[in-house]
Amino acid sequence: MIAVRILIDVLVVIGLYFALAGTLGILKMPDTMCRMQASTCIPTLGVLCVAIGGILYAACFLHSADNAVKIAVVALMILFTNPIGSHVIAKGAYKADRRGEKKIRLNPDDYGRDFNE
Repeated sequence: MIAVRILIDVLVVIGLYFALAGTLGILKMPDTMCRMQASTCIPTLGVLCVAIGGILYAACFLHSADNAVKIAVVALMILFTNPIGSHVIAKGAYKADRRGEKKIRLNPDDYGRDFNE
């Protein structure tokens, strides 16, 4: 049980590290697309690490399968909704021309066909 507890602690610390890295990425990145990358991909990995740690804790120490299933459902919802939200934010930023100081040279087929440009 000590090894499981150490694994849980390591997963939570890794998750906290990724959450902190994502937060710092939002503050330090130069343009919208980079900030979007930092605000979706990195914290998703952090939340998944914390969720796996929570599932292990609920299953091993609390002996509660109900709580483990709830944590797994929340983790799956985050895993599925973050890419969708990221895509919508990217399309909105492109359409509003919020690409930052440097103009991103996208191939017209990337988003232009969606906006009839």
